[in-house]
Amino acid sequence: MHLVPTQDEVVALLRKTGALRDGFFEYPGGLYSNQYLQVALAMSSFQAQKTLSVGLSRLVRTDPEIRASIPELSIVTPATGGLPVAYGVCEALRARRVYWAERNNDEDPLRFRQFLELEPGEKVLLVDDILRSGQKLTELKRLVEQRGGEVMGLAVVVFQPNPHCATFGSLPFFYLAKLDSLYCEDRDSCAIVAPGHPAEKVWQ
Repeated sequence: MHLVPTQDEVVALLRKTGALRDGFFEYPGGLYSNQYLQVALAMSSFQAQKTLSVGLSRLVRTDPEIRASIPELSIVTPATGGLPVAYGVCEALRARRVYWAERNNDEDPLRFRQFLELEPGEKVLLVDDILRSGQKLTELKRLVEQRGGEVMGLAVVVFQPNPHCATFGSLPFFYLAKLDSLYCEDRDSCAIVAPGHPAEKVWQ
């Protein structure tokens, strides 16, 4: 394994831990895909978690502006999937602190816990396990900026963009592997599998 795991090494680790699966999957929202990824299955192994988090932290360190701000850098993540990655990256970087945003139910906006206040101009690295649609990270970025924080970059273990994936402009973006999964929106004309093949519904 390289100091920064290669694309092939990351994919092999994800398959070994059962985190990456091939088949025919129906995502919430109606998209169908030939692959399903649940990074939490990989992060449940301490060694895999360490390999992925440390590798991601090394990519982040390549950015000179972020590297210079590490002693004051906060790692912010959406709960709960991003928490193992956030703590692993924070430990490897020796960054300042970790905190997260959450919601009571799917209809509520992301929010920070009571008494958690960002300092004006606080430097923040957004971290998550996966970027698929980018909706949650877009909302988290907006929340941090509304509270006066400065988002320095975005880091995820895997970039698996779907057709509606958000973009983040010139914001530095780091990931260990990119999955070019196939997607379709119409079940009846989906070319991923033969007509009539059942789709496995997955949670997010």
